[in-house]
Formats: sequence, structure tokens, C-alpha cells
Amino acid sequence: MSEAALLNVKNLEAWYGESHILHGVDFSVRKGEVATLLGRNGAGKTTTLKSIMGMVAKRRGSVIYEGVETIGLSSDRIARLGIAICPEERGIFASLDVRENLLLPPKIKSGGLAIESILDLFPNLRERMSSQGTKLSGGEQQMLAIARILRTGATLLMLDEPTEGLAPVIIEQIGLTIKKLKESGFTILLVEQNFRFASTVADRYFVMEHGKIIDTFANSELSANMEKLHAYLGV
Repeated sequence: MSEAALLNVKNLEAWYGESHILHGVDFSVRKGEVATLLGRNGAGKTTTLKSIMGMVAKRRGSVIYEGVETIGLSSDRIARLGIAICPEERGIFASLDVRENLLLPPKIKSGGLAIESILDLFPNLRERMSSQGTKLSGGEQQMLAIARILRTGATLLMLDEPTEGLAPVIIEQIGLTIKKLKESGFTILLVEQNFRFASTVADRYFVMEHGKIIDTFANSELSANMEKLHAYLGV
């Protein structure tokens, strides 16, 4: 794994209206790794992803992606640099079928996966290409939400709670997919409430509390940090 930082977040602050949510978030993500933001509900994990993507109206600090400062850029310009977000709510268009949902996001850079390669990753979707979004199970919707951003050419994938509400067999499939994406050269920033799932895919962990990163450790240091982690997460 390269030690080069693909993403550098420094002193990131963010607000929703008058509510100050992020209070100086600092972390970096190396090229080719799976990094996971952990923390209790309300810690600021999703807001961190949205702030990186430019989806929060009021933010300040520094977010540097591949050497480019993005804090003053709009979401569409940030996307064109090669960052994509798969939101917790998935955002599947109910009136469109699977193929139409897949083809909806524009390609922003070269290097995106072809439809056939995407269907190799998500064989369940191959059989559902003409099914409307409303006819898909929760697991199929999650697969489609991830699949959709793989076409775009983005190299940093931000996945927000990809296993929430899914059956164990589907969670296992999502985990295998994340590992395959890493092997293919993607960098992944994951927000995950399911720590047991995160521990099967992550290279590093950033623990959030009250809008700040309060601890960082590598997967190799996991067993030594389990007691602290249980205290942080209340598990």
C-alpha cells in the first residue's frame, strides 16, 4: 500500500444552520487503503463525508484531494476531481429500472468500470436490469447505489453505512466487494456503525466523538485497542 496521502483533511469545521457539527476534524487517507470513520450516532461521521463532498453549505478548514484544495469548490467540481459518495439513503430512483439508474451519473474521468465489470462484481443486479427501483430489496438497492458510482471514474469512494439494515449474507457480499474494489486500486472512506463488519475490511480506523477525531489506529493494532474501542462506541 502506498504511503502517499490521497486525501488530507485539516481543521475541518461544518455547520447545519446555526448548529456547529464539526469542530476541527483532522485525518488523511492513503491511496489504495480502506479507512473507516467510527463513532456513536451524532458523532459527525456523515457530516464529515458530506463536507468533503461540498454538500454542507457552511464549512471551513482544508480538504486537499490529490494536491488540490477543495474547500471552496462546489460539489460538481469536487466530483470531477474523482470523489464519489454513496449516501446512507442510497438515492435510488424508484421510477427508473436498474440499467437506467446505473447509467444516470455522468462519467467524470476516464477509468470507470464498464457495465459488464460492474455486473461481475454484483451478479444479483445482472438478473434485475429491467426491474424498477421500487422492486429491489434493500440489499439490491445498496449494491446498485455502490455500482452506480463505479462507472463515473471516481477513485475515492465514500460509503456511508453500506450495511445498515441488511441481512448477514448481503453484508458478507458487500464486504467481498469492498475488498475487490481495493484490489482494483480504489481508495475507500467508509462510515460504518457495524464495527464487526468494518474490522473485516478496514486498514485504519478514525474514531469520532463530538465532531472531532479522538483516536486513530491501524487494523494491526485492533486487538490492543479493543477495550478503548468498546468504551468509545458503547458496544
